[in-house]
Amino acid sequence: MSKRMNITPDSKWKEYPIGGEVLDAGNAADFKTGDWRSMKPVWHEDKCKHCMFCWAVCPDMSIKVENGKMVGIDFDFCKGCGVCTAQCKFGALDFVLEE
Repeated sequence: MSKRMNITPDSKWKEYPIGGEVLDAGNAADFKTGDWRSMKPVWHEDKCKHCMFCWAVCPDMSIKVENGKMVGIDFDFCKGCGVCTAQCKFGALDFVLEE
């Protein structure tokens, strides 16, 4: 039985779930959290060696991969932590202000 709640602008604070409570396993895909970011990674495909170190360290699984190669960044979920850019040893990722 799912405890998922649809929170709307009309929801009352007492109806909100307790903070930090996971109401439904695997529900991260339901919430686009990319608008939290103030900085964002920029991918330079021509410098990328497809080593996948950025993918391995991304806490949000925002590095898009197809056929074993990086193909871009999912900005719907990238929160701009910069871990991927710090890990890239080839200069394929820059970290810039979100505009």
